[in-house]
Amino acid sequence: TVPARGEILELKDTINQMVDQLSSFAAEVTRVAREVGTEGRLGGQAEVTEVSGTWKDLTDNVNLLAGNLTSQVRNIAQVTTAVARGDLSQKITVNARGEVAQLKATVNTMVDQLSSFAAEVTRVAREVGTEGRLGGQAIVPGVSGTWKDLTDNVNLLAGNLTSQVRNIAQVTTAVARGDLSQKITVEVRGELLELKETVNQMVDQLSSFAAEVTRVAREVGTEGRLGGQAEVKGVSGTWRDLTASVNSMADNLTDQVRNIAQVTTAVAKGDLSQKITVPARGEILELKDTINQMVDQLSSFAAEVTRVAREVGTEGRLGGQAEVEGVSGTWARLTENVNQLAGNLTSQVRAIAEVATAVTAGDLTRQISIVAPGELGDLKDNINQMIENLRATTSRNEAQDWLNSNLARISATMQGQRNIKTLAQLIMSELTPLVGAQVGALYLATDAGPTDAGDDGEEKEVAFELTAGFGVVAGRRPTRWRRGEGLVGQCALERKPIVVDKVPRSGLRVRSGLVDAAAFHVVVVPVLFEERVLAVLELAALEPLAEVNRQLLHQIVETVGVALNTILATTRTEELLAQSQELTRVLQTQSAELQTKQEELQHTNAEIELARGELEERAEQLAQSSRYKSEFLANMSHELRTPLNSLLILARMLAENAERRLSEKEVSYAQSIYESGNDLLGLIDDILDLSRVEAGKLEVVKAPTSIAALCADVRQIFEPIASQKELGFDIVVDDDVPASVVTDRQRVGQVLTNLLSNACKFTEQGSVELHVGVSEAAGAATRRLALVVSDTGIGIAPDKQQLIFEAFQQADGTTSRRYGGTGLGLSISREIAHLLGGELRVESRVDEGSTFTLLLPLDVAASPRPSRPRRALEEQRRPVASGWEGTRVIVVDDDVRNLYALASALEARGMTVFCAGSGEQCLKLLATTPGVDMLLVDIMMPEMDGYETIRRIRSAPERASLPIIAVTAKAMEADREASLAAGASDYITKPVDLQELLRLMRVWLNDSE
Repeated sequence: TVPARGEILELKDTINQMVDQLSSFAAEVTRVAREVGTEGRLGGQAEVTEVSGTWKDLTDNVNLLAGNLTSQVRNIAQVTTAVARGDLSQKITVNARGEVAQLKATVNTMVDQLSSFAAEVTRVAREVGTEGRLGGQAIVPGVSGTWKDLTDNVNLLAGNLTSQVRNIAQVTTAVARGDLSQKITVEVRGELLELKETVNQMVDQLSSFAAEVTRVAREVGTEGRLGGQAEVKGVSGTWRDLTASVNSMADNLTDQVRNIAQVTTAVAKGDLSQKITVPARGEILELKDTINQMVDQLSSFAAEVTRVAREVGTEGRLGGQAEVEGVSGTWARLTENVNQLAGNLTSQVRAIAEVATAVTAGDLTRQISIVAPGELGDLKDNINQMIENLRATTSRNEAQDWLNSNLARISATMQGQRNIKTLAQLIMSELTPLVGAQVGALYLATDAGPTDAGDDGEEKEVAFELTAGFGVVAGRRPTRWRRGEGLVGQCALERKPIVVDKVPRSGLRVRSGLVDAAAFHVVVVPVLFEERVLAVLELAALEPLAEVNRQLLHQIVETVGVALNTILATTRTEELLAQSQELTRVLQTQSAELQTKQEELQHTNAEIELARGELEERAEQLAQSSRYKSEFLANMSHELRTPLNSLLILARMLAENAERRLSEKEVSYAQSIYESGNDLLGLIDDILDLSRVEAGKLEVVKAPTSIAALCADVRQIFEPIASQKELGFDIVVDDDVPASVVTDRQRVGQVLTNLLSNACKFTEQGSVELHVGVSEAAGAATRRLALVVSDTGIGIAPDKQQLIFEAFQQADGTTSRRYGGTGLGLSISREIAHLLGGELRVESRVDEGSTFTLLLPLDVAASPRPSRPRRALEEQRRPVASGWEGTRVIVVDDDVRNLYALASALEARGMTVFCAGSGEQCLKLLATTPGVDMLLVDIMMPEMDGYETIRRIRSAPERASLPIIAVTAKAMEADREASLAAGASDYITKPVDLQELLRLMRVWLNDSE
């Protein structure tokens, strides 16, 4: 610390620096020695900075010493730690010298000895304790001290365990093999001693148990000495239970065998009243059931044999037979006696049964042919007579089935025919071979008009001309006959069939390429419709026709008459329609000519007066023509509706097929008839509407009408139609449309129905829509209700858009009916629109669709009350309290077909129906029939018509409230008013809608109650 300068200062700094370095070196060495040697914290290193030379070497040596010591101690600690944990796979591998090297060798030797000892002990323990391989010894060479003592103890343990287990196994093996003479003799202690004594005691008990069980089994099973019991003392648990089970078995076996012996002894002595009653199971139970069943069978056998012998031998009651198999001795002799007694009857009964079985299977050709006296003889005769009766009945039923099926088939074949010659040839082709004829001809009346009477009341001259034939050789016979000429003319004159048997050989001949024979039998039949001869049918055969063929022939001509009349009426209707159109055209031409003449005659008073006279005369002619036309249409409507009435009612009943007697194809035929009749009815209604329009008599009745109800009606009709054609269908009503307007709901519905029907018909794909809105077009004085029907169909060419509103016209400008329909709908719809104060417009493009707009005055109703229909049906609608059973109804009609159709429909619903063919018959029937609930009265009847009939009924005070519904083909509005004025409760037109009629009847039957 002395102050110094120069070199002394340098020496001072050097010495002080050395002292600092030595102090730092000493501190680091002391720290490392303390951590490693005293505290045992290995891995420490001395860190002395800025030293060199000897001090640096000293520092490095100290660090090397600490590093070597750390690695050696850590390796030794790692190995000893592994040994302590039972891991003998590790050894000391660090480099060492001196005593540390000796320590390393000693520890590694210890690890090897421990590993060998553990492996041997583990092997012996696995072989003896786990694998059960006794006798193993641990061999560990080079060990001494504790390790040798441990090895010897392990080997001693294994040796003792081997001798003990082998002795126990020897004894238990002998017991398992049934040798109970051996016992455990090895010296043991503790729990093994207890096991030894237990096993030896078990052997003694098993030996005693086996001896007793053997004794009992020998006595009971071999010597037959029943009742023996096993006595084993000092046993408990399972052995006691086994002893008890053996004794129970011996007891049960004793009881069962003794009971079986008792019963079998009784059976052997002929006593069948005893049975085995002791409880049993298994095979003993089967034996018990078998013996008891045997006793029952023997008892039943004795009773059966006794009964059969008494019935057959004493009482004479046949059919008894004793059949017992597997018997001998007395039983066999009894069986043979009984069967011998019944042997004579067996063949007889079998013969009867054989024939009866054949009859049951439908074979009616068999007869009982065996010889049988007494009661069996009577039975034989009765059965043979029954078979004869069944054969005759079956033949009649088959003939009737053949008749009905062929009638239905030929009737169905004739449906839909429109050409009378085609129909005639079809009839001959189907009918001639069916009835067994070889040649046939059909002669049609050359003038088959609505009546055969002329203006003077005398019959017209009618000829019958050959129209169709079957096997007829042309040019060999006359083809035209007048009334009264030949058999054909005579048949037409008398309106009766003519049959000729045994025709001379020189007469009619049946010829073909291989055959030339004379006909033997000729039948000539008139074809009638309402007592009018439409045709004559002539058939020739080589032999007389069978009875069923004659019945078919007589019944089929009625159907042929209806079919011929339908075609004739249709043809006549078309001719009349053509005449009506021509008459209308002539009248329009005359009207135009009169108008021209009137303009020309205005120049002079004289010419005017002259023209006035002519005009008045022409006007009278026009009025008379219009009256003739209206009368003609009314009469045609009546004449067409009358046959349609029975046709539609009967077709509806067949289509409903309530009793399921028709096939699906026959029901389809009936449905087609019904739909075709409705189409014809729609045509008649259109023609009547057109006549009312032209005469200015079409009336509209305005009343509050609900827009929602009108749309609902339309949706109900056309939604199914659109769905069937896979078209979209929608009804859109704008928000500003009032809920109710004042108009004629029926007529508006008629126009919408026509427009939507056309839209669906002319649209193959796409959609149809009804849009209801309010039109506010420029120039219109007031707002109007717009009903717009649009479609995506074929469209209408611009030059045809006004033509479609003409009567009998379609979009192609012709009356060809290319698209179906009458061509009247749009014409009538336009006139209805004008009558309602509106108009009907059309916009269309070809292949893009059409839009029809019905514009009507927007008269908003004061309140949204629904309109009241004009018919009494809707005035008081209440449900009927009960069904139709017991309801008594009189139907009055001069047409027997309508009587039959209406009566059949009402009787099918449980009503009692009385029929009258005239007004006089109705009054008589009403006077003699009590409890009549209702009358259905036709209007157009000869002598006393329906009006007069109703008036006379109402003239009696007690019949003032009797419901009377007028049922008539007169469909004009004035006809309805006339019916109600005569006293009818209500009115319905022909053809009658059966559901509408039933609803009307419900209303008036409720009112009368």
